[in-house]
Formats: sequence, C-alpha cells, structure tokens
Amino acid sequence: MNNAQSLTLKIDGMTCQACANRIEKVLSKKPAIYQADVNFANETALIRFDESQTNSQQLIDWIEKTGYHASLNPTDNTETNESPLRQWQLWGVWLCLLPFLVGMGGMMLGRHDLMPAVWLQFALATVVQFGFALPFYKSAFASIRGGLANMDVLVVLSTLTIWAYSTYVWYHLHNPHGVYFEASVMVIAFVKLGKFLEHRTKKHSLNSINLLLDLTPTEVQAKDSDNNWQAKALSNVQIDDILLGKAGSRIATDGIVIAGKGWCDESHLTGESVPLAKAKNSRVLAGAMVSDGSFEYKVTATGEQTRLGDMIQALNDAQGSKADIARIADKVAGVFVPLVVMLAILTFLGNFWYFGGFDLVQQHGIDSTAVYGTAFETALMRAVSVLVIACPCAMGLATPAAIMAGMGVSARHGIWFKDAKALESAGKIDTVVLDKTGTLTEGKPKMVAHYLMDNGLKFDDILTLVASVERHANHPLATTLVNVAEKLAKTKNKTLNFIPLKSLKTIAGQGIQAVVSFDGENDSLVKVGSFAFTNMKLPNDIVNDEKSIWHIASQVGVSVDDVPIAGFALADALKSDSAETIAKLQHDGLKVMIMSGDKQSVVDYIGKAVHANEAYGEQSPRDKANNIMDLQQKGAKVAMVGDGVNDAPAMATAIASFAVEQGTDIAKHSASARLVGTSLIHVNHAIKIANATLRNIKQNLFFAFFYNCLGIPLAMFGFLNPMIAAGAMALSSISVLLNALRLTRFKP
Repeated sequence: MNNAQSLTLKIDGMTCQACANRIEKVLSKKPAIYQADVNFANETALIRFDESQTNSQQLIDWIEKTGYHASLNPTDNTETNESPLRQWQLWGVWLCLLPFLVGMGGMMLGRHDLMPAVWLQFALATVVQFGFALPFYKSAFASIRGGLANMDVLVVLSTLTIWAYSTYVWYHLHNPHGVYFEASVMVIAFVKLGKFLEHRTKKHSLNSINLLLDLTPTEVQAKDSDNNWQAKALSNVQIDDILLGKAGSRIATDGIVIAGKGWCDESHLTGESVPLAKAKNSRVLAGAMVSDGSFEYKVTATGEQTRLGDMIQALNDAQGSKADIARIADKVAGVFVPLVVMLAILTFLGNFWYFGGFDLVQQHGIDSTAVYGTAFETALMRAVSVLVIACPCAMGLATPAAIMAGMGVSARHGIWFKDAKALESAGKIDTVVLDKTGTLTEGKPKMVAHYLMDNGLKFDDILTLVASVERHANHPLATTLVNVAEKLAKTKNKTLNFIPLKSLKTIAGQGIQAVVSFDGENDSLVKVGSFAFTNMKLPNDIVNDEKSIWHIASQVGVSVDDVPIAGFALADALKSDSAETIAKLQHDGLKVMIMSGDKQSVVDYIGKAVHANEAYGEQSPRDKANNIMDLQQKGAKVAMVGDGVNDAPAMATAIASFAVEQGTDIAKHSASARLVGTSLIHVNHAIKIANATLRNIKQNLFFAFFYNCLGIPLAMFGFLNPMIAAGAMALSSISVLLNALRLTRFKP
C-alpha cells in the first residue's frame, strides 16, 4: 500500500447510522478503497485509498451518488446552506400543527368544537406530508435504492399510512370522526424538532473543534516596512511577518519572540494552566493567551502548519475514526429497520385478528365500513406506533457522540489520541509500563563521574571522540555528553572540532558505533554505549563501594576496536510529578512497572524512589516487547509509556501506548497517544478520560437498546399512540447526546 492516502470529508444529509453504513458499504466495494469509516455523529468520512487509482473528487462523486453531499472542509463547522431551509421547514411544520394542538387541548377540556374542520385537517396534513416532509421521502428512496433502509423509511411508512388511512375514511367512507390527520402531522413535527436539536447539539456543543477554531484572532497587529503597526487579516499573514502580542490577546500563529517579554497560557495545547514566561528567543504557540506583558514575535508557521492546526487536524481525524465497540451498534442498525417493519406487520395482523377483524372481513367484505372500525383502527395505530417508536438514531449516536466528547476533553488536557480505537484501548488497561530516561526522569542527565583507562589518552580527546559519535544519536545521555564536550571546549576558548566518521550504525538498546580513521590510513571501530556493548569494566574498589555514585547513575562506556578506553556516569533527576503519578495510578487499581535499558542498580534505585510495583533493568527493545507480550498473554491489559527509539517495539506490542512530549518521532508514530505537556500526570489523566468515555459509551448503548426493547413491546400492545411514540423517539436521541455532553465537563 505504497500509494495509500488518507482523506477526511465532510458529509451532509445523514439522518441516522444506517445512512453512514450505506456510504461505507458503497465505498468499500470500490477496489481503490482500503478503508472507509463514516461517522454519523460528527458527519465526516475518514477514507484510506489508493491515490494511483482514484482522487478526492471521485470520492466525492461516489458519495454524491448515494444521495449525500460531500466536501473537502471537515473542520469547517459553519452552518451549511441547507440550515436556513431546515429551520423554515421546522417552523412551517409546527405552524401547521398549531390548529391541531388547539383542538386537542380543547378536547382535553371537553370542547370538541375547537378541532379544525376535516377538510382543513386534510389540507394541513397534505401540505406537511408532501411538502415539509419531502426530505424524508428523498432520503428514504435513496436509502432503499442503496440496499439499506434508514430511519426515514420508518417515518415515511408510518406517516404516509396514517395520512392514507385518514383520507380513505374521510373521503371514501364519509366518516369524519375516524380520521387521524393530527397524528401524522405531529409525528413529522416531533421528528423534525428532534433532528434539529440533535444537529445543533452535535455541531455546537459536542464538537470541540469549534472551540479550537475560536482560539485564533481573525485580525492581528503586524509591523509594516516602515516599522509601523497596522491591522492585518490573519489570512494574509505570512512567514517572517512581525506580529504584536499583548496582554489580553491571543497569539495568532506559531512564532519566536524577538523583542519584549510577557507570560502566556498554553493550556489549550499542553493541559497545563501555569502561565509560561516568554522573552527573546522563546517559542510562542498559536491560540495561547497573553496573560501579562507585551512582545513582538516573528511568524514561523501559519494555519494548518501551526501546533494548533496540527491539533485540530489530529482531533478531526480521531473523532472521525471508529472504536471497535461501535461496530456492534453498526451491525444492529444495519438490520434494525427491516426488522422493525416486520414487527409492525406482525403487530397489525396480530391485533387485527385479536379484535375480530378477520371475522368482519368474512362477514362484510374488505371494503365494508364495519371493517374500518375498532379492529382495523386499533391494529393500524399500534403498527404505526411500532414504526415510530423504533428509532435507530440513538444506537448510531451512542458511541461516536461519546468519542467526540472524550476526544475533546483529552485534547484540552494535553492528550492527543491517534484514533477512537486508541481511546477505547486506553480505557481497558490494568497495567502501566514506564520507561525511565526521559519518561520518569527529566531526560536531562548530568555527568557526575568519569573513569579513564590507563592508555595515555587525554580526557579532552576522548570527550571529543565521544561527542563526534553521540551527536548522531537522539538519546538524552548522548545529548548530555555532546553538551559536556562543547561546554569544556568553550571554557578553554576553543571550538569543538568533530572528528569525521563513516559507517555510522545505531544498535537499538545498546549504543552507537562508527568507523574512524585517526591517522588518515587505518580504520578503527569506535563504540559508545552500554558497558557490555563496549567491554568496559570498572575497578574493583568502585564496584565494591555500595555508596559509589556509579551504582545509581547511568553508565556509558567507550571503546576503540573493542578495547575499552573510558566510562562515564550520568545521573538524571526524577520529574517532579513522577512519584505522584504512579501513586495515583496505583490508587486507581493499576499495576505500575518500570522497564529500562539502564543497569539494574539504577532502575532499582528509581523504582524505590517512585514506589513502582516492579522494576526491570538492562532491557533491550526486544526484551521490553517480549515481556509486555508475556504479560498480555497472561491476561493483562498493558499500556507502555516511553520516549525513545528503543521503546517503539514495546509501544507497538502494548494495547495502548503513550509517547511523552520530548519523545522521538518513531516513538510518537508508534504510540496510540501523544502527551503534549511535560507533566507525567497526563498519563493518569488519559486513562481516567478513556475510562469515563467507555462508561459513557456503555451507558448510551444500554439506554438505546433498553429504550427499543421497552418501547416496541409497549407500542405493540397499545400502551403508546403514534404521537407519544414520536415524542419519545425524538427524546431518545437527544438523551444520548445529553449524556455524552456530560463528558465534556469531566475533570480528571
């Protein structure tokens, strides 16, 4: 799949989960499509396709042929052109319903003269049925043509049946008292109101992307060529422009401070509400609030290229994906509508038989007025109630609505889940495995001791050799050694001249090696890494001294042609919240383990300091992955937290994984979630949010299934009339959304 591309499209016109299923079905049949996930809740389609066989325009055309509108602006959450029409249709339906409501209110008070004349009832019901309800017909027809029946099929069948029956009784049987025009109008009115409220909730309350889009100003103060400040539209800002950040305003783009100083709140990206000081050469991020001071900053990234833009795109992609638990509801929704239609037919036949309808047909014939009395009316109204009460929308919304809310809460707390499956997996874990360096520790170790073998080489020369090799590695220990060498050269007013290398190779979990020619003729193999990798051994007096700093420090050895020449001890301070995070994880019932490539004595020391359940040192990348695999085979649900290349295999093996902020690109790519802030407490937050999201999903699914399991039998046995069923159906979807909305206020 070298030509695989991903694309997120905005979809308009879906009315229930069956619509999303139909689009998925159509797209999945195309040879060029690898995967298609259509999210009914946030109205997007996440598509992976072969770009050599198709393109975005053809994808849009395929979706358009299914009866829905697709566009390339998934993060554009402004109202569509259909919204004003949708509102007018809602007002029109309820205006037509008003005379019926007055009449029904009068009947409750014993006044039967307030109900409109039958001809007016027929006129109003006809306008609603074939005017304002026309979108239901279009959607239902397109759905049936696509091979999957959606909610609109049920709406059309139920209301058209009521309208046709009432028209027949009034016009053909001349019985003005046997009509139910008000029921058909009220069902359509309630359904439209429910869909309108559902649409607004999804667009304006559940979707956190709206809040992120509002974080950047539309206009900024930019410095012109004459060094004067001028108002400028954000859309016209370019790289290297100079912008003004002042107290009470938001940073418009990513940039670098070039003058002035102040404080910025970057909690929208990091989840950490403590304001950060900004001075010359400080980095500022789009969307940050300037809480104090004033400064000028040079633009380094705009729009989608900013950290905020990347977050919006990541959140949009994640919200558009599907959790495994959502597949259950999808499968049910796919067969739900045909099943409901069958139940409605059985309800009609059963009730018609029970009330003696078949006997009346035998006695008087099918067209007799007697047949259309109690038996037929009762059976028909109960069948219609079954059609109306059975709404697949609540099931379709149960999972994606909660995922949308959970993703938004995660993003606000500095946690970027890769997709819905990652969020779901994080909610199931019972064991957390932590790397040490850069995860539990600051990742900024300091050299606390060194030992040179008796070979006549100078410390400065060895350190230069080490720096020449280690500058090609991205491990925190390597960075420290390079910094020490540069600092030593600077104190002697010298420039650190790196030695040319060739055949550079990184041995994951052990170190790095390179070929060096010291005399310009003969090549030597230089290794920098673990003591085992470099054959380095310390003297017995250091090894036997239990209080020696070497026992609690990370050890780096150096060898030339496998002959050890030096060793370095580097100590790394724990992050301030490492022990607190582990305590909170354990309080929540999780087992916490440390797996590190560092020597066992150092890992034991760190493990005791943070009170980890277990601590394992001298772990190669394969060891970490194998140990996690063994744990999971024994039934554990493991999450891995790391930052380096050597953590990537373990991250890929665990069911959930978190890459810390300063982690390598390969670690972030392997992880199922990124922790944007520097605080390790984000791990605890991520798990709590994932657990809360899973609980919310289960609550929604339970309610959706329970609603239908209870509502359908009640309708079959006559405890619900079509009007009450319509109201209950609308409330079912709204209640699921409101439950998901509770999640947006969750505070871990």
